[in-house]
Amino acid sequence: MVSFRQSKPIGRLYHEVADYDLVIVPDSPLADALNRRLERPHFGPFAITPRRLATRRRETAEDRTAFLEVIDETDLSWKEIAYTVGNVLQCWEYRGSADAILEYDPFDTPATRTVVDIVSSLQTSSRLLEDYEIDVGAAKSVAVVGERQLTNLERSVLPDEYDSIDRFTEDTFGLPAFRIFESPAAIVDAILDTVTRDNADDIGIVLDSSSEYSPLIESALETAEIPYYGGPGFMDDRDHRAFVQLLRCTTAGSDTRVQSVKPLLSCLGATVPVEHDEKRLADADDPETDWLREFIGRADTLTFEETLNAYEDRTGRTLESFRDELDRLGLLAEPITTGAIDRLGFYLETYEVPIDRNNEGVLLADAKSASFVDRPIVFYLGLDEDWTHDSPNRPWVDRDEEYERNIDGFQSLLQSGVERNYLVQDAAGGSPITPCLYFDELVEAEFERFSDLESRRYVRTGRSTGDGFDREPLDADVEPERVETISQSSLNTYANSPRDYCFGRLVETPDKDYFVEGNLFHDFAEFVVNNPGFVDDACLEEVVDAMIEETRAFHRTIDLETQRTRYRIGLETICDYLDEHAPADTTFLTPSSGWGANFFAEYFDRDVDSPATERWFEDGDLRLKGKIDLVQSPTQLVDFKSGNRNSASQVTNHASIDEPSDKPNFQALCYLTYWRRQQPDESLEFTFFHFLETLEDVVAGDATLEDCLTTITYHPVAFDEFVQSRTVFDELREDAANDCNKTFSKTDYETYLAVFDAYNVPRTRDADEMADSPFGEALVERLVDDVGDYKYVRNGCMQAFRHLCSYRKAGYFVEDLDAFERFVDEQLEELNRYRRGEDRFPIDGRAGEPNYRYVNNRDMLLTDTRPTRDGSQSTQAEETLAADAVDSEVNR
Repeated sequence: MVSFRQSKPIGRLYHEVADYDLVIVPDSPLADALNRRLERPHFGPFAITPRRLATRRRETAEDRTAFLEVIDETDLSWKEIAYTVGNVLQCWEYRGSADAILEYDPFDTPATRTVVDIVSSLQTSSRLLEDYEIDVGAAKSVAVVGERQLTNLERSVLPDEYDSIDRFTEDTFGLPAFRIFESPAAIVDAILDTVTRDNADDIGIVLDSSSEYSPLIESALETAEIPYYGGPGFMDDRDHRAFVQLLRCTTAGSDTRVQSVKPLLSCLGATVPVEHDEKRLADADDPETDWLREFIGRADTLTFEETLNAYEDRTGRTLESFRDELDRLGLLAEPITTGAIDRLGFYLETYEVPIDRNNEGVLLADAKSASFVDRPIVFYLGLDEDWTHDSPNRPWVDRDEEYERNIDGFQSLLQSGVERNYLVQDAAGGSPITPCLYFDELVEAEFERFSDLESRRYVRTGRSTGDGFDREPLDADVEPERVETISQSSLNTYANSPRDYCFGRLVETPDKDYFVEGNLFHDFAEFVVNNPGFVDDACLEEVVDAMIEETRAFHRTIDLETQRTRYRIGLETICDYLDEHAPADTTFLTPSSGWGANFFAEYFDRDVDSPATERWFEDGDLRLKGKIDLVQSPTQLVDFKSGNRNSASQVTNHASIDEPSDKPNFQALCYLTYWRRQQPDESLEFTFFHFLETLEDVVAGDATLEDCLTTITYHPVAFDEFVQSRTVFDELREDAANDCNKTFSKTDYETYLAVFDAYNVPRTRDADEMADSPFGEALVERLVDDVGDYKYVRNGCMQAFRHLCSYRKAGYFVEDLDAFERFVDEQLEELNRYRRGEDRFPIDGRAGEPNYRYVNNRDMLLTDTRPTRDGSQSTQAEETLAADAVDSEVNR
C-alpha cells in the first residue's frame, strides 16, 4: 500500500494563491511555474523564494563567492577555507545568524572566527536574507507554500501574519508502476523513442547528476541533436578538462603513458595509434605526440596564463571563461607548480563554476536539488539509494527535521508532470538494486527491490515482445565468412571466453612490453640458428643495446639497467641452448617456410633462410594453423618462451578437454597433432624452452639448462597398449619408486599382462582413481597373491599407479590427439554458429567464468549479471554498443 500524499497539481496550487500579493515558495522551479501562470497584472514579485526576494537576483552559489573572498584576504590553506566556509554558511542557514557556529566548542577556532568576520561583511544572500524584512505595506497579503521545507534562515523573513498553504492534499497519490529495464543503456534507448526535437520543451528528466545516467543521457541527446539544459557543468567542457590534464602532464614525471593522455591528445588534434598506448609519452615514437612532449619539456618556465595561451594557439579555441576563473583565483601569473595545480584541481572539484545556459529543450533536473519539475512529461531515472540525501552530520542540524523536509521534497518531485514514467533497474551484478530510502517511509508493503512493487519489465530483444522495444533485425541475406582454421592462441582465448575472442577480432590492442620483448628474443633465436658462430660477446652487447632502444618506451629510466641484465641473461641462455641443441637433419623440410621479417637479420644485414626456424603451417584438414619456432630434428619441436615455466603435468592439465582448465593452453596439443601428420607413427617431443626461468640462478652462479625445459611427449600408440608393453613393465621394475621396483622385480611380465587381459586400464591422470578401479583392484590382488601380502607390495602397487598415470601427465597418446582433432572441429562449428548470429558470443568459457588474467578486452566484458524475464541471466555486455558491434561483426 502506498502512503504518498497527493501533491496539488500546479494549476490548483496557483488558484489557491492567485489572490495573494506575495507568495513565498521553497524552490525556484515552483516559483517559476506559478509565475508563468499569473493571469493578472502584478507589480513586483509574485511567487518567489526567500533568497531571491532578499537579493533581488537569481540565486548564486554563495559558498564559492565566500571562498574566493577569503582566499584573497587570508593565508589559510584552500582546503581549510573551503571546509570552514561550508560550516559557517550551513550553520547560518540552520541557526539564522553567522556567528552562531561559535557556540559550538569544536568549531570555535581562529580559522572559523576569521571566516565569520569576513563572510559577515560580504553582501552574500545569507547576509541579505538575515537583514531582510517583508514590507507588509507593499505586500498586504502573504502566502507561504510548503513552509516545512524552508530553513530557519529563510523563515526569518516571514511577517507576523501570513497564510500557510500546504503543497499536499489529504488524498493519497497512486504511484504508477515502475518500468524495469535491463540496463541504463536500455533506459536511455527507451527515452529516445519518445523525445524528439519538436517535443523537447515538454520533457523533463530527473536523475542523480552523479550517476551513470547523466553522461549517457547527455551523450544520447547530443547525438540525436535534441537540445537540453541543466546538465553539463563547467568541467564537463572537454577543453576545460583537457587544459587541466595539460597542466598535470607538466609535473607528472617521465613515466606518463600515452594511454593516460589520449583525451588531451584528441583535444590537441593529435591522433595516436592504439599500438602506442602503453608506451611512455617521453619516448613515444609518433610525430603526433611531438607538440605535447616539447611543451612538457619547457613547461617549468611557464605561467598558467602562458600555458593557457599555448593551449589556445594549438587548438584554435578560446577558453575565456577558464581564463576569468584563473584570474579570480589569482593563478594567471603564477608559475606552474605541483602545489598550484593541486589547488586549482581542488577548487574545480569542490565548487561548480557558473556558466551561461540556454534554457531550451529537455530539462535535466538533479534528483537531490529539485522538488518540482514544470514539464507535462517527466521521466524519472534510477530512483535508487543514490537519490537519498545525505543529511549534514553537524550539531546545528536537526536530522529528523531534515529528513521530513527531504521526504516532502521527494513526494512532490515524484508527482511532477502530467505523464510520469519511472524507469529503473531491478538488479546489477547479481544483486538487487535498493530503491531510494524514502520509499521505506512512503510504501507500507515490505520490499527489497523494485520488482517487489507494482512493476512491468521491458526487455530489449531482436523481436517485439508486445511490451518491450524492438531492435532492427540484421540483414538475414548476409552470409558470414566461415572460420576454417584456428591458431592455438585464438583457441586458447576462445576457450577462456568466446566474447573476448570476438572482441579481439574487432578491437585494436596496444603494443605490450612483453610482446615486443618476446618478438625480439624469438628473432634473436632465429638469427643465431641461421648464423652460428656470428654472435660473440661484442655482438651480444650490441644486441642488448638494440633491445633496450626498442623497448625503452615501455620502461622507466630507473629500470633500464635491470632490463639490460635480464636481456643479457636471456640471450646468453638462448645461445647456450642452441650450442648444445643445434638443429639436425633439416633436409626433409621445404626451403621456403620462413615467416615475416627478422629484426636482427635487418639490423646486422644477414640472412635467416633456414627451413628449421619460424616455420608457418596451415592445415585445412586439421583446421589448425600456427608457427613452429624451431624444428630441432624430424621428431623434436621447440618453442621459445619468455614467461614462467610450467611442468609437463601443468601443460597437459591446462589442455584438458574432458575437465576444462581455467588456464586453457592447447599449444603442445596443437603442434603435436599437426606434426604427427608430417611424421606418422613416430614418437614425438614438443619442448618449451623458458630461457628466462633461471634468471636468479644465473645471478647466483648455479643455473642449468634443464631447469628451463619442459618436454611433452607423443606416443604413437593407445594408452592401454602402451602401459602393458614390456618397456613399461621394465620401468616399473627398474625406474619407478623403491617399493614399486621391489614389488615388480618379484613378479613376471605374464602376471602383469594377465591383468590387462581381464580388465581395461582407466584413462585417468589420478592414481587414486586408478587404484579404485576394477583394473587397480585386480592388479593389487594379483601381486599380493604372487609376491605376498606385505605392506611394501600394496605401497609398491600405489607407486605403480602413480607411475602409469605420469605417462598421461607428461604426454599424449593416439586417442588424445584424435580427441583433440574432434574438439577443434566442434569448437569451430560452435564459433561459426555464433558468427551466423544464431546466438551471442557468451562471456563464460569452457571452465565457466573467464580467467580474467588471460582476458585481452576486460573493459568490454561487463559482467554485472541480472535475471531476464525467462529466468536466465543476461549481462551488461549484451546491452552496450560494443555488444551490438559483435552482432554486426558476425553478420558482416
